[in-house]
Amino acid sequence: MDHGRGAMAARRLAEGAALRDVVDAGSADAWIELDAGVRWDAWYDPPYGWAAWEKGEGGRALSAAVRSGEVLTEAQLALALCHRDGRIRGAVLARVADHPALLPLLVLRCADWAEPVRVSARRRLAESLDAGRAVALLPLILRVDRRQHGGFATELADGLLRGAPAELLAPLYTSADRLTRRYAHRWAAEEGLLSPAELARVAAGDADAVVQSLCGEAAVAAVRASGAYDDVLGPLLAARGPRVRSIGVTALRPAGRPERAMGFLADRSGLVRACARYVVRQAGVDPLAWYRDRCADPGDPALRPGAAVGLAECGERADAALLWPLLVHPVAAVRAQAVAGLRVLDAADVRRLWPLLDDPAAGVVREVTLAVLPSAGLVPGEWLVERLGTGRPAHVRRAAFRLALERDDDVRRRVLVAVRDDPDERVRERAARIAALSGRR
Repeated sequence: MDHGRGAMAARRLAEGAALRDVVDAGSADAWIELDAGVRWDAWYDPPYGWAAWEKGEGGRALSAAVRSGEVLTEAQLALALCHRDGRIRGAVLARVADHPALLPLLVLRCADWAEPVRVSARRRLAESLDAGRAVALLPLILRVDRRQHGGFATELADGLLRGAPAELLAPLYTSADRLTRRYAHRWAAEEGLLSPAELARVAAGDADAVVQSLCGEAAVAAVRASGAYDDVLGPLLAARGPRVRSIGVTALRPAGRPERAMGFLADRSGLVRACARYVVRQAGVDPLAWYRDRCADPGDPALRPGAAVGLAECGERADAALLWPLLVHPVAAVRAQAVAGLRVLDAADVRRLWPLLDDPAAGVVREVTLAVLPSAGLVPGEWLVERLGTGRPAHVRRAAFRLALERDDDVRRRVLVAVRDDPDERVRERAARIAALSGRR
C-alpha cells in the first residue's frame, strides 16, 4: 500500500480538487490508500504537506464544519470519513446516502476500529447496498474481509448476490481482480451457476492457480454421479497448466478410461507424470516397464524428454544405464532430462558429466551444473578458468563461475579476478559482492 500516494490524494482533496479527479473509483487499492493517507503520521509529512494541513487551519475548519452540521462537498466528506478522530468519522456517516460515490469509504468504515462508527456504518451500508453496487464494490469488500471485524460487508454481499441474475454476475468471472475471480468461481461452483463444461474451460484458461484447482475439481465432481465426463476431460487434459492437466488425468480412472493416461506418462510436468503413473497402476499396468521400453533406444528422435526423467522417478539405480546413452541424444531437452534423471537416481558421476558443461543448450548446462555442484572440486580448475573467456556462450561462463565459487582454492580467487570485466552484468555484480565479503573476513 502506497501511503504517500494516499496522502497526496488527501492533500489534493483538501485543496478543493473533485473526488473523481483524485481517486480512481474502480480501484479498491485507491480507496484503501486514501483512507490510510488521511491519517498518515506527521513525520512523513514534508514531501506531501498533508499532516501540516490537517493539524492547521484547514483541518480545524473541516472539523468545525462537521460538528456544526454545515453542508460539505463530496471531497470534504471523503476526508471526514477517513479522519483520525472517530467522532468526525461517525458524524458524517449519515450523509453518505446522498453521495453514492462515497460508498467505498462506507465499506471501509464497516471494519472501523471504533465500535460506534462500525455499528453505524454497517446500518448505513445495509440500507444503501444493492446487488449491482455489491458487484461493483466486491474487490474492495473482499480486501476489507481480511481485516478484523471485516466480515460484515462480505456477508451482506453474499446475501444480495444469492439468486442475482446471471448477467449481473457475469463480469465477476472475468474481473481483473484476482480475489474477485476466486470469489465468483467459488460461488459458481457451490451454487451450480456454471455447467461442468464451463467450469472445465475456466480451469483450462485462467492463469490463477486457485481458480484452476477450484474449477477443475468442481467440474469433475459435478459429473461424477452421471458419468458424463466427455465435456470436461477434453479441456482439462489439453490445458497448459500442469495443475489442471493433473486433475484431468486423475479423472480418467473414475471415467473408466485409464488407457488414456499412458499418453501422459512422459508429460513435461512431474505432477502430471505422477498422476498418470497412479492411474495406470490402478489399471494393472507397470509404468516402469513402459519407461524402460521408451528409453531403450538412445537414438529415437521421437523420445519425449519426460520419459527420461520419468524413468528415474519410478525406477531403480540400475536404470541409470539407460540414461547415460541419452546424454548424446539429438534433442537438447532429452539430454537435460536425462541429466536430471541421473540426479534423481543419485547416479550422477561428476567425471563423466562435467564435459557436458560445454553443451550448446543452456538447459542442459543448467542441469549439469546442478549435478556437478556438490563435487565442484573434481572439475579441473584450468578448464573452468578457460570457460570464462569472452568468446564462450553466456550460459557456459555462468556455469563455470558458479562452480568456481564452490571451490576454496586458487581457482576461486583467479576466477573472481577474471570476471571483473565480464560482459554479463549479473556475473560482475555477484563477483564484486563476494570479493567485498572476502575482504572483510
